[in-house]
Amino acid sequence: MNMKTVVTHNGNFHADDVFSVAALKSILPAFELVRTRKPELISKADIVIDVGGEYDPEAGRFDHHQRGGAGERENGIPYSSFGLIWKKYGLELCDGNQEVADSVEGSLVSEIDAIDCGHVVGVAQGISLSQTISMFNPTWQEDSHFDECFDEAVSFASRVLTRFIASANGGISAKAIVAKAIEEAADPRVIVLEQYTPWKRTVHKLSEVALYVVYPSSTGQWRVQTVPVEPGSFEDRKPLPSAWAGLSDDALKEVTGLDDAMFCHNGLFIAGAESLESTMKMAAMALEA
Repeated sequence: MNMKTVVTHNGNFHADDVFSVAALKSILPAFELVRTRKPELISKADIVIDVGGEYDPEAGRFDHHQRGGAGERENGIPYSSFGLIWKKYGLELCDGNQEVADSVEGSLVSEIDAIDCGHVVGVAQGISLSQTISMFNPTWQEDSHFDECFDEAVSFASRVLTRFIASANGGISAKAIVAKAIEEAADPRVIVLEQYTPWKRTVHKLSEVALYVVYPSSTGQWRVQTVPVEPGSFEDRKPLPSAWAGLSDDALKEVTGLDDAMFCHNGLFIAGAESLESTMKMAAMALEA
């Protein structure tokens, strides 16, 4: 098998070309990376990213700087090179799971494309991954070589991309687990999970009556947590009893009458006990409060 050649532009780099190369590193077992703007080298390459003035995925051309660009999404965000690479390889990177690929597209890929193309409408404010990647470029005070800095940025981006895919996969896989727990709940106001999984979005989507979610902690004890009025909100559908606020150990044991009660957060959104039985009793007390 011949070694493939991947070309992207030299000099200052951005998140779209860095993440494009990071994605290809997960697809291709090995390739030679050339950073150049020389037409004769671009024409010979197997894959060309963010340079060359051509978008033709079948020919391995993934640029968006040509007149008219390379298209845009239904929401109006134009495609940059990373988005074009993701269109072709994203499903493969996500092991054929279209839902995971779509999630990463929405949470990572389109955001990077939007910033690269100057499409700021709807883009989250604050320090972005695109800005972070740009910081890998050498400053005027440094002697670092652009290509070496680019390699460092790609290594960072590869790890970020891997974690975005893993996070999307975990969230999507959790949906079925949480949905089953909602369906099987003895009291629809208290959802019990046999293992911790992300639950907030699924609970909000499937249950208007759930008030508390009970689940095991990573250290073996159990937790009861309030359901917020909406994902991301600090307001709960029903807070834990105010008398528990900020109590722990003996103080909480005395108030609850449970000899293995452990703590209750001062914000009244989470409490815990050593056993599932006691944690379920805490949830029952909270319902009656």
